[in-house]
Amino acid sequence: MIKTICWNARSINTQSSLERLQTLKKMHQLSMIAILEPFVDISHLNNVRIHLQMDHAVSNPNGKIWLLWSNDITGNIHENGEQHFTCEFKHSDLNESFMVSFIYAKCKEHMRRPLWDKLLHFANRDIPWCTIGDFNVITNTEEKTGGIPYNMNKSIEFISVIEACGLIDLGYTGIPFTWCNQRAAQARVWKRLDRAMVNDKWLEVMPQTTVEHLSSVGSDHTPLLLEMIRKSDRHIKYFKFLHCWVDNDSFMETVQNC
Repeated sequence: MIKTICWNARSINTQSSLERLQTLKKMHQLSMIAILEPFVDISHLNNVRIHLQMDHAVSNPNGKIWLLWSNDITGNIHENGEQHFTCEFKHSDLNESFMVSFIYAKCKEHMRRPLWDKLLHFANRDIPWCTIGDFNVITNTEEKTGGIPYNMNKSIEFISVIEACGLIDLGYTGIPFTWCNQRAAQARVWKRLDRAMVNDKWLEVMPQTTVEHLSSVGSDHTPLLLEMIRKSDRHIKYFKFLHCWVDNDSFMETVQNC
């Protein structure tokens, strides 16, 4: 099993944020940590790597995405852009490599278009691929609560890109929203801005991959815990018996006939 945290931390320079990541790393035995919008200069990256006891650390050009990983994974950077960090990884638990795009999308719709073009480019590769992070847009009205009614026209491009890339939302466990504006009750807005999506190849290799929304302590965003589980050749089949079957008038006759 390979475990990754992807978190829009807002500020990684605070003691509470670092301590939380240290706790999460120890609790879940994380192999990778992606920090979005760290709000500190890139010169702090190596200090954060040391605090989190990770072996490798890199940043994208504008310092909005920091990626850290341990030696149990080997990484090869495919592209390092302003809104994404796409790498190919290899892990001893898997027979083949896999690709992950860590996303921190722009807030404005027209500024996200270069990111959508990049995702369409990577979709052509025949490799297990996961996109995870803060896409700054939702896919349906149920992914928002509070505030004014949502205009779905803002999501048309994103939905079209998801379909064109053949991406499938992994879903989640935990609270349904990943961002909150943290205002007073009547003005409070919740949205699911953060998600993980994969292609068919990923589901062939790691069909049991799960995403958990952790508690949003110290940030207005929820950390995503991605657990990648390789496909097992052994399938345990359990015998199930419901005692209520014996109360059925035809039960004994059915058993005798079988």
